[in-house]
Amino acid sequence: MIEEKPDPLTIFSAWYEEAGKSEPNDPSAMSLASVGPDGTPAVRMVLLKQFDGAGFVFYTNHQSRKGQHLLAHPKAALLFHWKSLRRQVRLEGPVAPTTAAEANAYFSSRDRGSQIGAWASEQSRPLESRFALEKRVAEFGARHLVGKVPRPPHWSGFRLQPLLIEFWQDGAFRLHDRLEYRRTAPDQPWTTRTLYP
Repeated sequence: MIEEKPDPLTIFSAWYEEAGKSEPNDPSAMSLASVGPDGTPAVRMVLLKQFDGAGFVFYTNHQSRKGQHLLAHPKAALLFHWKSLRRQVRLEGPVAPTTAAEANAYFSSRDRGSQIGAWASEQSRPLESRFALEKRVAEFGARHLVGKVPRPPHWSGFRLQPLLIEFWQDGAFRLHDRLEYRRTAPDQPWTTRTLYP
């Protein structure tokens, strides 16, 4: 059984630490679901960069498809699936942009190639050829040849503030353990319940 704690982040932190030791690649990888202008859902993989009581943070190009979805409809869902541990965690809640200071701090921690890539990629837009992308990388690399690479104005972060967190653990004979935390707003207390598998 999953041991219930007053704060679900206590469970998440322990599971995340275990995943860091057992997952062969990117324990921070999570599915991000958003909703488009016509109500159609879309999902893709992103990387968790920070989590605490304020929420779960990831970064992207705000002009990308997911960026446009989240700015227009600021609600999302996340899913962590750690196959090596036979566990998953689902989160749902409102999404808000990170502060410019947070985005600047994270951007400055990235390697220079990734910083140049953030300038060069017109994420989610049609690409006429690989050469066109490589040409843009070269152009922005030359433009920022020396000194610090500034953060592009269209590149920043989002923070999901969970109103729902569900912990799932594989069980024998498909009798899985499911523990759900819910709250009505980010500043409200959590309530818990155990779910049928």
